[in-house]
Amino acid sequence: MKMKRRALLALLVAAGVGFFGEQSAQAYDGEFFRVCRLNPRGDNYLSLRTCPSVRCREIFRMGPGTYVRSIYPEPRRGWWEIEIMPRQRGAGLTGWAFGRYLCTAPAPPDW
Repeated sequence: MKMKRRALLALLVAAGVGFFGEQSAQAYDGEFFRVCRLNPRGDNYLSLRTCPSVRCREIFRMGPGTYVRSIYPEPRRGWWEIEIMPRQRGAGLTGWAFGRYLCTAPAPPDW
């Protein structure tokens, strides 16, 4: 009987540690970027794509200075999943953009 109680107690403690030891998910508000480093003598736009690859379908073409917000805290193989910020062409669209052409920007005070 004593052995069963110890086993049960050990099981409850282990379950409690797992339950209370887990970290809760925290909300990610996004990092702000502007489209930058484009070649004005070239295409002069950054493609917003359906997935993180040049082989994926183009959704939209973002010009220099387009303000975007990241959806996840880390890029995937150099690609950021982003959303185009309000009050500009393409506002609200989401997709993937290559990080080489995204420069960090301060959070806009009025968005």
